[in-house]
Amino acid sequence: MQALALAALIAILPSSHLDTILERGEILVGTTGDYRPFSYRRPDGEFEGFDIDAARQLGVSLGVEVRFVQTSWPGLEQGLLDGRYDIAMSGITRTLDRQKVASLSDSYLSIGKCPLIRRADRERFPDLDAIDRAGVRVGVNPGGTNESFVRGHIHAAEIVVIEDNLSIPDAVATGRVDVMLTDNVEAVLVANQDSRLFAVLPDSPLSHDELSYMLPPRDSIFLNWVNLWLHQLRLTGELDRLRERWISGASSSQSDHHHGSAELSVPQLLQSLTAMPVVTQRVFKGLQK
Repeated sequence: MQALALAALIAILPSSHLDTILERGEILVGTTGDYRPFSYRRPDGEFEGFDIDAARQLGVSLGVEVRFVQTSWPGLEQGLLDGRYDIAMSGITRTLDRQKVASLSDSYLSIGKCPLIRRADRERFPDLDAIDRAGVRVGVNPGGTNESFVRGHIHAAEIVVIEDNLSIPDAVATGRVDVMLTDNVEAVLVANQDSRLFAVLPDSPLSHDELSYMLPPRDSIFLNWVNLWLHQLRLTGELDRLRERWISGASSSQSDHHHGSAELSVPQLLQSLTAMPVVTQRVFKGLQK
């Protein structure tokens, strides 16, 4: 009798996405492909970045194949809810609004917003107050935390919505817009790659946020598994190796200390990374290929 009752209970319990993934032999990973150094779709169609490498390690740990599904920031949550992918991995900031509709994993990186400006405008835009003025144009991509931050803090300056996040730094450099407000990791990365650009005070960001992975709601089995997997990445040093590959301290190209930059060596970076539970906001450099 008890066995029958247990079997009936098991039959009505909801299955986990983890079971579905294992049975399918493949995990579908949603990613935007427009946010270096976490997710970038190259011209040949292949994805690369911190979270792309992490997703491949996730597949290895699960013993399944990995298939990337391109998504967008405005459609990120809905794509997950519609079942287009099992997990979203794309430098996703933990927010209370996202937690309302999805599950968010433990954090793996600390970040914060900072302005990306033209190097020639360092005296013009030393802080947010100087940016939020009439006549200033702030470029932002729709649907993510960059837009939320801009709309919550920019009131006098003009907000220019640009669909392609990857094109906004060039819009700043060429004068189409004056400022991009984005995560300090991205700001320093693109400033390292384009001498016309400058990241303002990346080590003293305008916000303090954390990145995580987004999973379907109300699936504690899958969420607990991913959190344990992240924990084991920390224990084995794999998470540190991902950070070392894709994020490696402040660039010497931004070494003007009077304007909020700091020149750190790779050993200093590694020491800073191991000193913090996630990663500090003080150590950012560009993409290493």
